[in-house]
Amino acid sequence: MKRTLILLAGYPGTGKTYLGNIIISRFPTFQLLSPDEIKEKNWDQYGFDNEHEKEFLIQKSWAQYYDSMKLLFSKGKQVMSDYPFSDKQKETIKSICKDYGYQVITLRLVGDIPVLFERQKTRDLDKSRHLGHILSSYHYPQQMTKREDADSLLDFKEFENRCLGRGYGKFSMGYLYEIDVSDFSKIDYEEILTFISEKIKD
Repeated sequence: MKRTLILLAGYPGTGKTYLGNIIISRFPTFQLLSPDEIKEKNWDQYGFDNEHEKEFLIQKSWAQYYDSMKLLFSKGKQVMSDYPFSDKQKETIKSICKDYGYQVITLRLVGDIPVLFERQKTRDLDKSRHLGHILSSYHYPQQMTKREDADSLLDFKEFENRCLGRGYGKFSMGYLYEIDVSDFSKIDYEEILTFISEKIKD
């Protein structure tokens, strides 16, 4: 099996986590490396009082993410990562992959932005979603009964501007497979798994 990094990229609200679970079920040697999980651990450990402190922890998290990627690559692990990747991360990931001899598969999840906005809103309001994503001030074990009052929830215009302005829907590294997730019932998961299988075999 070729040393491979799978990037589950594309717009927010596209079901990257769900797809990732399907992929790992078929290819259990892949380990998930999640930027958001690292962020959430730092938010819980350190907390933040404003957007400046939050951004500092986000940048700290990205440094830890890249270090974790290097460590996994140095051990020859197969890695999968889910995030709305953009050009911000591209050159660093590209450089690490080159250094360790890894190929990249990008699964780019896209869809109708109004549909994705509603999914993302539902996700942000779900009690399982970490509060650090929707607040400008957070300290563990902070709770919130009415998530609708969170001060960092995106409205539709902000969500649309993020999706289009940051290039989430254009991000690509290595082999690309684009998936329209506007209607989950129309996704051919077996075709996606076959695509991966063909690219990772020696």
